[in-house]
Amino acid sequence: MGKEIIAIAEALSNERAIPREKIFEALEQALATATKKKYPVEIAVRVTIDPKEGSYRTFRRWTVVDTDGQLENPATEISLAAAQVEHPDIQPGDIIEDEIPSVAFDRITIQTAKQVLSQKVKDAEREQMIAEHRELLGHVVNATVKKQGRDFLVLDLGNNAEAVLRREQIIPHETFGRGDRIKVLLSDIKTDNKGAQLICSRTSPEFLRELFAIEVPEIGEDIIEIMGVARDPGSRAKIAVRSKDKRIDPRGACIGMRGARVMAVSNELSGEKIDVVLWDENLAQYVTNAMEPAEVSRIIINEDTHSIDVAVADENLALAIGRNGQNVRLASQLLGWNLQVKTNSDMEEALKAEMDKTVQLFMDSLNVDEEFATVLADAGFTSLDEIAYVPPEEFDFIEGLEPEMVDQLQENARLALEEKDQQAVEAGIQALCELPGVSEELAKQLFAHGIADPEALAEQATDDLEGIEGVDEKKAGEIIMAARDKCWFNK
Repeated sequence: MGKEIIAIAEALSNERAIPREKIFEALEQALATATKKKYPVEIAVRVTIDPKEGSYRTFRRWTVVDTDGQLENPATEISLAAAQVEHPDIQPGDIIEDEIPSVAFDRITIQTAKQVLSQKVKDAEREQMIAEHRELLGHVVNATVKKQGRDFLVLDLGNNAEAVLRREQIIPHETFGRGDRIKVLLSDIKTDNKGAQLICSRTSPEFLRELFAIEVPEIGEDIIEIMGVARDPGSRAKIAVRSKDKRIDPRGACIGMRGARVMAVSNELSGEKIDVVLWDENLAQYVTNAMEPAEVSRIIINEDTHSIDVAVADENLALAIGRNGQNVRLASQLLGWNLQVKTNSDMEEALKAEMDKTVQLFMDSLNVDEEFATVLADAGFTSLDEIAYVPPEEFDFIEGLEPEMVDQLQENARLALEEKDQQAVEAGIQALCELPGVSEELAKQLFAHGIADPEALAEQATDDLEGIEGVDEKKAGEIIMAARDKCWFNK
């Protein structure tokens, strides 16, 4: 029988290209399963096969359990006390084995072995296939449509490897028939109870990135770097590139002679129009490039809100926004900033309104006239905090402003901020006092506890109010619910 086992392992290993070790593991499990069927109770069995001789030995196993009572499963467990009779140093959780007669390769055993071995071989083939394709994750692969489903395609990647291309990962209006050859991005490997599954995509931005890497040798040679990709699959895309070699034009290299390279990528994507954008470390210039083909006349960057206002000529507004907002949306995705497109006239009105608001703030808070407040606003100051806490030399370029005047100006700004803070405190306490069950004293304690208004109180849990004098669990629940009634339910 030993020679037969060796022959089976060799044949399967050569036929299925599976390591002999995997075949022997499958045979051992098959023999163990066949052995268990010979017993009236479920036992634990281990079989070992000599890979050289083909002979095998069978062992029955017991797990050592530290218990003085009855064993839950006497067929597979042994008490610690009983095990220590022959094995004094044994510990709970250890395994005791006794060799038992091995089953013969009769008809039933062979049938069981075939079933287990078949499943094991399939599992081994799948594991090997997944291991081979794991290196291809994030890369473009060639595939053949093998089967069509309602919401997916089954693709043949070769070497018995199958992948799934779901409807949402297919470019809109694309249709494929059985036997069609297509390019896809191997985007993911998902594992579930049925095993691993290869997932593909044609709509991913990475698919566009990889197609350019294939068509443009300079990208593969790391001379040109892709800095960002944004896609509206099947319609339009933007790709930002930069060159590490100043002698090479990255846009020209990606577009190719007479547009050959970019056209090859576009054809693979069902005619998707592609804008090749020149990346620039200067954000304003990068925004200008990303908004092409529209011409940008003015840019205002707001780092606090991570947004950018872009102004264009009135006649360019439709081009800048694009059909259904496509151009500005793709530019926003490419940049990673929220872009707002306005006409020059709208931008001027918005800036004038913001300037008037700032001038009025300075007039009301700093005890200055409109002319001087306008000078401060024109100098780039937009808030009281800036005036109060910037180094005094920041005012040097304002003509006629003496050091004593700067000191007074900053003192006025600090006093205005303190007054504003005090007003906020009083408003918060007053709003808390309007809640049922909250006295002025309690409102002050809540404020000191970091709860500045009813909205903040509504966000609290009863445990958060521990340590506030006069507030037990019941009281905390009552005032929190009062705040929630006002802020959440009665809006």
